[in-house]
Amino acid sequence: MHTSTFTSGLILILLGAPSVAAQSDQAKKDHSDHAVEGGGALPAGWSARPDGTGDLKSVKFVTMGSGYHLTLGPATILYRKSDRANGPFHTLATFNQTKKLEHSEGYGLFMGGEALDGKGQKYTYFLVRDDGSYLVKRRDGDKTSEITKGWTAHPAVKKGDAEGKTSNLLEIDAKQNPSKVSFKVNGQTVYTADAKSMDTKGIVGLRVNHNLDVHIDGFALHQ
Repeated sequence: MHTSTFTSGLILILLGAPSVAAQSDQAKKDHSDHAVEGGGALPAGWSARPDGTGDLKSVKFVTMGSGYHLTLGPATILYRKSDRANGPFHTLATFNQTKKLEHSEGYGLFMGGEALDGKGQKYTYFLVRDDGSYLVKRRDGDKTSEITKGWTAHPAVKKGDAEGKTSNLLEIDAKQNPSKVSFKVNGQTVYTADAKSMDTKGIVGLRVNHNLDVHIDGFALHQ
């Protein structure tokens, strides 16, 4: 009698539990680039380059209010060729994450952009994410290299709330002191580099990682 009851209970538990295959499929879905309806078109003057084989049709970037709203699929850089730093510069934007993801993803600015539409693309990017950390990294073609030692926690980076919403002002300042490049979050410097070690000339723009939904205000380049 006890054996029968135990067996029946075990069957019910197994029937109610998701299979290993189902769990694996869900994990792949969470990590894959989401499809985005209404993507593919960009505001006048803007260009976009998704990472790898990412589909531009799943990049939705539109003017909204005083800024822009971006909904992704693939991790992407967005830029205007007119936003080119030719010497000391300061660029900034406020990023408002609007929803929570299964896994934290980064968003922010890039500098020193060259050959952005070709195989030899180069730029340095500065990101934060909703777990309160930041990252500075360099891309050279298909390769990337770390400038900071991976994602680094800092109290200046605002974490996401229960719904995943957060707002962070990011700045790259190579103008106030041209011998240095200061990476700032919400007015605080989180990392500083010798300007001689950085590509300070080139296009500046936005970089947002996959599946994020963000509103961007105040993007500008000052020289």
